[in-house]
Amino acid sequence: MKFLSYDSPFGQFLLKLCYSCCLNLLWFICCIPIFTIGASTTALYYASMKIVKDEDYGLTRMFFRSFRENFRQSTILWLILLAVGLLLAGDGYVVYRLRAFSTGPAAVMWTLVLALLIAAAIAYTIVLLFVFPLVASVSNTNWAMLKNSFFIGTHYLFCTILVFAVHFAMFFAVVRVFTPLVVFGEGLCALLSSYLMSGVLRACSYDPNAEAIKEDETEEDAEQEDDLSTQNGEDV
Repeated sequence: MKFLSYDSPFGQFLLKLCYSCCLNLLWFICCIPIFTIGASTTALYYASMKIVKDEDYGLTRMFFRSFRENFRQSTILWLILLAVGLLLAGDGYVVYRLRAFSTGPAAVMWTLVLALLIAAAIAYTIVLLFVFPLVASVSNTNWAMLKNSFFIGTHYLFCTILVFAVHFAMFFAVVRVFTPLVVFGEGLCALLSSYLMSGVLRACSYDPNAEAIKEDETEEDAEQEDDLSTQNGEDV
């Protein structure tokens, strides 16, 4: 049946679901040592973005290629973000308890501190959503990755909200609706997020200098071909 054929929209949909299951399994296995979560997430987004671009060179090959190439940077960024996340969580819990047992001016002060921590947590979440897809897409320093992740996330706020909604919906569905959906888990989230992020990351990774160099090289090649044509005409 044409409806179930490989090239049909439904067939491609089923294929992408299978991809998400495989990627989710690879991601989960490589996250087991905990400190490799960053490298595993980067590899997950690298493979997902290749699928979105229809550049499928084998899931396992793409995944582990990115895992090896980006291991050092992704691990450093993950450990930094893990430390910051634990610090924010600990501070938030302490400040919340202090606010709950305070009255008068002290309660107002702790409320303001709690508001600052919530703002910091939002900024942290934005960076967490974008930093590993960014590592999978471009090369830059660790500080630039963190900074650019925040700027991209705040500039393309609608995309950020959608990516967050995808992850939250998956978490809610697994915890409260149908637990077996965990087989799709982060693999499906990364694939859907890659569709949302692909245009944003492509625009942010665009290098006008590289494009100019490419155009110059094309013009030089054209001039060389014209010169050769002229010389051949004179020889005749």
